[in-house]
Amino acid sequence: MLHIAMYPWFAFGHLTSFLHLANKLALKGHRISFFSPSKSLLRLEPFNRHPDGIALIPVAVPNIHGLPVGSETTADVPFSLRPLIMTAMDLTRPFIEASLRSLKPDFVFFDFAHWVPALSRELGIKSIHYYTISAATVAYIMTREGIRDHERCLTEADLTEPPVGFPTSSIKLSAHEARELAAGSLREFGSGISLLERQVTSWKDSDAIAFKSCREIEGSYCDYLQLHFNKPLLLAGPVMPEPPNRDLKETWVQWLNSFEPRSVIFCALGSECILKTNEFQELVLGLEITNRPFLVALKPPAGATTVESALPSGFLDRVKDRAIVHGGWVEQNLILQHPSVGFFVTHCGSGSLSEAMISDCQMVLLPHAGDQFINARVIAGSLKVGVEVEKLEDGSFTRDGVCKAVRCVMDEDSEVGNEVRVNHMKWKEFLLRDGLEESYINEFVKRLHTLLE
Repeated sequence: MLHIAMYPWFAFGHLTSFLHLANKLALKGHRISFFSPSKSLLRLEPFNRHPDGIALIPVAVPNIHGLPVGSETTADVPFSLRPLIMTAMDLTRPFIEASLRSLKPDFVFFDFAHWVPALSRELGIKSIHYYTISAATVAYIMTREGIRDHERCLTEADLTEPPVGFPTSSIKLSAHEARELAAGSLREFGSGISLLERQVTSWKDSDAIAFKSCREIEGSYCDYLQLHFNKPLLLAGPVMPEPPNRDLKETWVQWLNSFEPRSVIFCALGSECILKTNEFQELVLGLEITNRPFLVALKPPAGATTVESALPSGFLDRVKDRAIVHGGWVEQNLILQHPSVGFFVTHCGSGSLSEAMISDCQMVLLPHAGDQFINARVIAGSLKVGVEVEKLEDGSFTRDGVCKAVRCVMDEDSEVGNEVRVNHMKWKEFLLRDGLEESYINEFVKRLHTLLE
C-alpha cells in the first residue's frame, strides 16, 4: 500500500481534479493525505468517495497584505489578486514541512507549489508534478528552445505556431490568444517568481511528471514531451469524475423536468471566469435567439454586483418561461446528467471537459483563458467532438456567433453536427469502457512503485 500526500493549487478546479485521482487510488487501497484550504473542505467532502482512505487535512491560509481577510482560493478574489493567493500558499511551507515529517508519505503530488520537490527531497519523499492541464498544452508551451533552461521568456511569436517537430494536429493559436498566454507566463505569480519560472522549476526538480490523460487521446503529445523532458512521465488514465454523493437540488430538478429530453442548453464557464459586460450580454442574447430553453450559471460580469443587474434591457421578460440566469455555484456534474439537458456551452476547463465527454450533451466551446484555448482546438479540431464559437480578431464574440455554434451541434442533419455526435458517442463509450480506468490506474501504481526502488 502506498501513502500519497496531495497539495494542489488553491483553485477549485485543481482541488477537485486531484481529489478525483485520490478516489481512484483509494479505491485500490492506497492511503491519501489531502491538503486543502480550511473553508474548501465542506465543498470537497461530497466528492470524497472514500473517506476511510482519504484524509482531508485543513490548511490555514495566512492573511497577507492586499488579500481580503478570509480569502483562501482563487474563487474568493478577482483575477488581479490571484498571485497573492499563490504568495499565501507559499507561506504555508512550514506547516506542510511539519505535516510531511509527521505523515512520512511515499509521495507528494503537487502542481504550483514549486518548492515541494526540494522540501520532499530533504525528507526522503518522492515528488510528482501532477498536471491538471492537458499534455497537449504542456507540449505546446513548455518545449520551446531555451525556455526549459530559463534562458529566455515566452513571446507572442513563439506561441502563434506549434514548436518544431510538434505532432501534426489542429492546434494553432490566434494572435490575441498567443499574446495573452505569453503575457501570463511573465506575470509575477507569487512573490518574486513568474508563472513560467514556477512551472519550469516544478517539473525540473520533481522526480516524475504525471498527467490525467490516456495514450489513446494524447499519446502523440506525451511522446513529444518525453523527447524534451528527461523525466519519467506517468499517465493516470482519464480519471473520470464520479458524481458527488448527493442529489441535484430539487429546485433545479423541478425546473429541468418541465422541458423535453435533450432540449435544454446549459452554459457554465467555471468558477473563475469573469466576463466583460458586453461579452456577458452577447452570450445570453446568443442563447436567447436559439429559441431553446437554457440555464446559465455565471459570475456577475466585471463591474456588476449581480447577474440580474447586467442583463440586457427586457431580457428577463422575453425569456422568463424558458430560461434562468443564475449567479451562484451549481452542481454542474449532476446537471449535465439530467435527461432534459442536451447541450453544454463550456469554457473548456479540463474538469468540465471530462464531465462533458461522458455525458450525452453536445459541446459548444467558448474558451476564455490559458490552456482552455488549446483544449478547445483538441476537442473541436483533433477529436471533432465539439464546435467552437467563432471569435473576432480581438478575441471578442457576438450573439450570432454563439447562436451559430449552438445550432450547429443541434442540427443532426448537417455534416458537422452529425460528425460531432458520432465522435462524441465513440469517445464516451471508450472512456466508460469496462476496465479502461482500472488498467491505467494499475499501471500508474506500478510505475510509482518502480520510482521507490
